[in-house]
Parts: sequence; structure tokens; C-alpha cells
Amino acid sequence: MSSSALHGIIGYTITPFTAGGLAPDLKALGTSIDRMIESGVHAIAPLGSTGEGAYLSDAEWEQVSEFSIKRVAGRVPTVVSVSDLTTAKAVQRARFAEAQGADVVMVLPASYWKLSDDEILAHYKAIGESISVPIMLYNNPATSGIDMSVSLIMKIVKAVDNVTMVKESTGDIQRMHKLYQLSDGQIPFYNGSNPLALEALTAGAKGWCTAAPNLIPQLNLDLYAAVQNNDLEQARQLFYRQLPLLEFILKGGLPATIKAGLRLTGLEVGDPRLPVSPLNQAGCEQLLQTLKTLNVF
Repeated sequence: MSSSALHGIIGYTITPFTAGGLAPDLKALGTSIDRMIESGVHAIAPLGSTGEGAYLSDAEWEQVSEFSIKRVAGRVPTVVSVSDLTTAKAVQRARFAEAQGADVVMVLPASYWKLSDDEILAHYKAIGESISVPIMLYNNPATSGIDMSVSLIMKIVKAVDNVTMVKESTGDIQRMHKLYQLSDGQIPFYNGSNPLALEALTAGAKGWCTAAPNLIPQLNLDLYAAVQNNDLEQARQLFYRQLPLLEFILKGGLPATIKAGLRLTGLEVGDPRLPVSPLNQAGCEQLLQTLKTLNVF
């Protein structure tokens, strides 16, 4: 697919687990995917931070990747996170996702050791040379420990033909403005910071990558539509209405808060995999009241 075709609300899936976190619960995963697609999201993104991709065995990762792509079944594009500490494993996962039919793979460089710019560039080159589908470069120093400068991002985009889009999650809107300026608006960028959604979309972001559609898809979609229609007053009202939940799910940890929220809506998806803890009772009560305020129930 062309990078221009990926737009709008990109919903990040959880990975449900059976009791005790012993194995992925594919039945619940299928239900959660169907819910988001039927709500109208523009794309589905499995195995990111919300999907606990880093906490799965290789066999589990492949199982969830294959199942997710087949369950989506081309109804919307799929963006599969293939990130890993090693280049070899990231290449392996990228090839697997492409073979299963992923439309885009997302790559977040992560390392125990601090990586140089040259090492990060080589990582993307190796992945890019191994597949033909587009790559979404993902910058999220809060989880990876690596903050790619706009100049490095532009260097990677120029050096790796299929790195054709950027997801920016630093929460710094100036990064997006600078990326737009340096690329003459030719590199699509996507917002990965929930509290920055309004600013990013009005600044020209092609889409919003978020786990929120698991719980409030219509509010997310309405916000995107309002910005597209240049109805900024409506967009502001929609954004500030959902902002308390957007901030809550981020501060409480995406797997824990989204799984707790899905449980409240009647879909049992298990707890996050240890060492990540489930949302505590006080958090669940706060989440329930927030969802009630948004008329989820």
C-alpha cells in the first residue's frame, strides 16, 4: 500500500491472555479486533506497547501476528510492530509479518546499550532491505530509551526507500512541525501521544495511533472528522471531553488500563503479563466513573 493510504484513527490492539497469563487468548483477541473495525477505525495495529509484544515468546508473537492479520482480513490496513532488541530478530519478524499480509511494519529501535546514529541507521537499512512493504519509523524515547532527532529521521528516510512514514511519540509538537518543514510535507507523520492529539491533527498529522478506540472509538473518530472538516471549535470540544480518559490510560499504563476498561465493558481479556500488574481497585473505580461520564455505559 502507499503511505498516503494510511490515515485516520489507527487502533492499537491488546493481547488477551488466558488465566494466569499462560497463553494468548485468540478468541478474545478476535472479538476486540472486530469491535474496533466495526466501530469504524481506519487501521489496526497489533503487537505494539498496548499489545505487550515485548512480553511474548517468539512462537506467541508469530501466533498473534498471523491471527491478527487474518482476522482483519483486509477490512482495514494492518500495521504490525516488529521491534526487537536485535536487528536479526526484527528482520525475522518483519519478514514474517509481510508474508502473512501485513500492510505496514512499525520499527522502534530499542537497545540495552545506547545506540549511535550510525547503528540506528544500519538497523533500519537491514530491515528495509529484507522486505518490500512500507516501514513506519517509530520514535518513542519513553519506552525505547532512544530519542531520534529530526535530522536522523530525515537521514533514515533518505537512505531507506521503504521507510515512508513516521510515528512521533515524544509529545513535542515542534518535532512534527520541523519534520513537515524539512520534508516539504512529503513525509507523512502520525501522532503517538494521546494528550497531543488535537495539536498534532491540526498540525497536519495523517493519523492518530492510539489504544483509546478499544474504549471510546466514536469520540476518537469524531475528533478526527472534525479536524478534517476544519471545524476546530467542535474538535476542541471533542478533544477536551475525552482528554481525562486519554491521560488516565497513558499514566496508568496502556496494557493495564485498556484491559481493565475492556473488562468493564464485558470483554474479559485477562491481566497484563507479569511483571506488569493489573490496574488496582482504586484505578478501576476511577476508570469506571470516567467511562460513565463519556457515556460508554
